[in-house]
Amino acid sequence: MDLRALRYFIAVLEAGSLSRAAGSLFVAQPALTAQIKKLEAELGAQLFERSHAGVAPTPAGLQLYQDARRLLSDAAAMRERIQRLPLGPEGSVTVAVPFLLASLLMGPVLTALKQSHPRVRVFVLDDLSLMVRKAMLDRRADVAILVDTPHVEGLRCRPFAREAIFLCGRDDGGTVARLLRKPPAPRGRRGRAAPARSGYAEIDFAVAAAQPLVLQSRRFSIRQSVEGAAAALGVPLNIVHEHDSARVIRSLYLSGAGFTFSPACALGDSPGGSDWLVARVTRPELPRSYTLATVADKPVDALTQVVIDALLTQAKSLIEAGRWEAEWRSRD
Repeated sequence: MDLRALRYFIAVLEAGSLSRAAGSLFVAQPALTAQIKKLEAELGAQLFERSHAGVAPTPAGLQLYQDARRLLSDAAAMRERIQRLPLGPEGSVTVAVPFLLASLLMGPVLTALKQSHPRVRVFVLDDLSLMVRKAMLDRRADVAILVDTPHVEGLRCRPFAREAIFLCGRDDGGTVARLLRKPPAPRGRRGRAAPARSGYAEIDFAVAAAQPLVLQSRRFSIRQSVEGAAAALGVPLNIVHEHDSARVIRSLYLSGAGFTFSPACALGDSPGGSDWLVARVTRPELPRSYTLATVADKPVDALTQVVIDALLTQAKSLIEAGRWEAEWRSRD
């Protein structure tokens, strides 16, 4: 017995005729008759008295009619209640991300959210790390990933990830490759994703600083880290080109004009090839830390939490899959 059979039964009783009910239901009369006989067999009771004038309900038929009407009404109400349930969070969230990290992370994040929460719209502000922080303080973003900023007044910050800086560029003739050291054996850390050291050779900072360098200006956080390390060691930087534009810097080092310092999140954009050099900068390392930030005096609502969860999940997945050579720092 199913709801369709009960609807057919009610239609026959209310029409008083199998032929009239068949017409209103748009089904063939033999099929409708078969359904009524099947229902009678399942219940073990005759539901209609048949005559040349039509059909009339038996006492069992009248009882079933009352029960079936209530059952169908309850089924309709249940369907409406289910359909009125929230379909998950709906609305817009603005995320501010440093532009180098955005190219690696936001594609997986937006793809995952499209599948899991199609009613959530994410607007991305990808900019310099300084401007990402300003977007949060100006409340133009709901959540942000900050660079080397563990604490900011007015923001709620939590550790996110940490990555190393690499020397990248074209090494025609392998001159710089001969100055590299072999990578150490990989080491993990209990309870967190390991900082992947996936076979990249290493180069001392002092050696890297002596190579022809194409760098952005001191407005940029990587340049500030490089300047700080050079000052601490007392070594000069051999800067041959300096430009604010990341596209110009990229064009320069791709054409072989010099080497640049690049974070691990940008290694996926490397062109590769036998003459392309990528080496982890050490002695000292130049760690680059990321912090997940929200506004301190504003509770994180369910909508924003969905996006935060996606950021955390996809970042950790990229690290564990070896697509981002970084150390997971979130306390999840």
